[in-house]
Amino acid sequence: MAEQPHPVDVHVGTRVRMCRTLKGLSQQKLAASLGLTFQQVQKYERGANRISASRLWELGQILDVPVSHFFEDADAVGVKDHRFGAAVAEKAAEFEPESLFRREILELVRAYDRLENPAVRKRIFELIKTLGEDQG
Repeated sequence: MAEQPHPVDVHVGTRVRMCRTLKGLSQQKLAASLGLTFQQVQKYERGANRISASRLWELGQILDVPVSHFFEDADAVGVKDHRFGAAVAEKAAEFEPESLFRREILELVRAYDRLENPAVRKRIFELIKTLGEDQG
């Protein structure tokens, strides 16, 4: 039976997928930029295959993010305690990366990103936060 992917590899792959999707790139276009097949990109995004440091650097260049971006929030999903065998299931359950890929969220982020006026961006951000708080 195959080993489960390491949680860090899964987390990094999820972050790659999120960046790729937010940039509007298909797996095929990202793969072509890297000189790979789209199947290899799929494996990276699932965490099935580890991404080397040099490949992470290339991904950062293509997706216009620093390499550190791929590791952000790793502690929040229970990656920190993996090597000690301590599952942090409640933290992992709180963070659902799949919800970030809903079409409406991606469209909202893309529209927000197109706003050039920082004051307008801030007001919209505050409005959305306030509306979200009213729901809870």
